[in-house]
Parts: sequence; structure tokens; C-alpha cells
Amino acid sequence: MDRSGSWHARAGSWWQHPAFGRGLREMAAVSPGLAAWGLMTGVAMVKSGMSTFEAVAMSLLVFAGSAQLAAMPLMAAGAPVWVILATAFCVNLRFVVFSAHMRPYLMYLPLRWRLFQGYLTADLSYVMFTKNFHHPSEHAAERREQLAYLSGGSLFNWVSWQGASLIGIALANVIPTHWGLGFAGILALLGVGCSLASSHLRRVSAGVAGMAAVAAYALPLKLNIVVAIASAVALCLIFEAGWPKKPSAAA
Repeated sequence: MDRSGSWHARAGSWWQHPAFGRGLREMAAVSPGLAAWGLMTGVAMVKSGMSTFEAVAMSLLVFAGSAQLAAMPLMAAGAPVWVILATAFCVNLRFVVFSAHMRPYLMYLPLRWRLFQGYLTADLSYVMFTKNFHHPSEHAAERREQLAYLSGGSLFNWVSWQGASLIGIALANVIPTHWGLGFAGILALLGVGCSLASSHLRRVSAGVAGMAAVAAYALPLKLNIVVAIASAVALCLIFEAGWPKKPSAAA
């Protein structure tokens, strides 16, 4: 499929496709926990010393809750810029993997649409999409269905996160931190993590990261996060070459 204006004539009705509504509904069913996480992220941004403008700008432009929460205490503690950037980069490394996996699904789209989908795609929308569509398609109708589902889920996820985050920013001085709403977000992220742990290697990486984070907890400036991610990535790259592969099914 070409990437000219004719693409819009063939695929421009993706938002009217039934899969768009299905993506919305399925994302709505799993979003409450993540919305609670977004609410507490908004509260945390203001309580860490950010102005309302800075908090809103960070929420809209960064749109990466785990990186925001990792960076905020470092910013409040006056950590060096390189430490803040390195921490955010390591926390968001998973999106490089997501992008590489999603590339065959979206390469037929114009660059601006791929960038837009890249901005919208988050943990939950990626998980829901890949669970429903295991392989990219070469057929226009199936591509339209995949794009519609991804867009519906991603847009709902974005709206629910941003809405909750903006409410948290607006009510930061009213919402008590002892409500423990962040725990609901932790449970949501645990659910995402468990659903992604679909192979032995992924389970090993999660275990290694967890153990390294605990072992390095005493490090200043939350550097245990960097140590955990680096340890898991390095060890799994070593393991991957010699890990037994599943025999392919006979044709």
C-alpha cells in the first residue's frame, strides 16, 4: 500500500470500524487501575515541587508514568541531569522493544501516523493489541481492523491517563497521600508485567531485575533502577544465544 494521500481514502475510516469500538471497550475494562496510577502521578508531580504548568506539560509531552515517577524524586533531590536522563531512558527501554515488534504492523502508514501511534502506544495498549493480533497482515481489510483496534485502545488509554493525571494535578493539595491509590496502579502494572512474562527468558529477566533492584536498593538517587534494568538486559542477552528454542511446527 502506498503512503500517498490515497491511503486516507482506503484507511481513513478506521475510526468507524467495529474494531475501534472493541478496542475502546476492552481497554475500558482494564484501565481503572492505571487511571488510579495516573491520578497519583499527577499528585506526585505537584508535591515534588513542580508548578501546575510544568506538571501539565510533563503529563502531556512525556506521557510515561513509570519514567515520570522515577525522574521526579531525582529532580526534587537535585540529581545531575545525566542521572535523571539515564534513569528515564532505562525505565523506557521497553518501548524500544515495543516499537520493534510493532514496526511490521504499521510500516505501511505514512511517517506522521507512525509517530502518532508511537506516542499513543503504552504498556496496556501494546499488550491488548498483541494479544488480539499475533501477526501483521498484508491484506488491506485486516490492516484496517488492526489499526482501528490499536487506535481505539490507545486513545482510550491516553484519555483515561491524561484525565486522571490532570485531576491529580488540580487536586494535589486536596487528595491525601495516605489514600494509597498508587497501590492500585502498582497492581495494574504487575498485571501488565505478568501478562508479558510469556516465556522462560522473560520470566528470568523479571526475576533478575527484581533481585538486582532489591540488592542495589541502598544506592543513592534511585540508581538501583538503572542497575536492575542493566543487569536483566545484560544477563538475558547472554542467555538468549544458548536458550533452547521451541521446535517449529511441521508445515
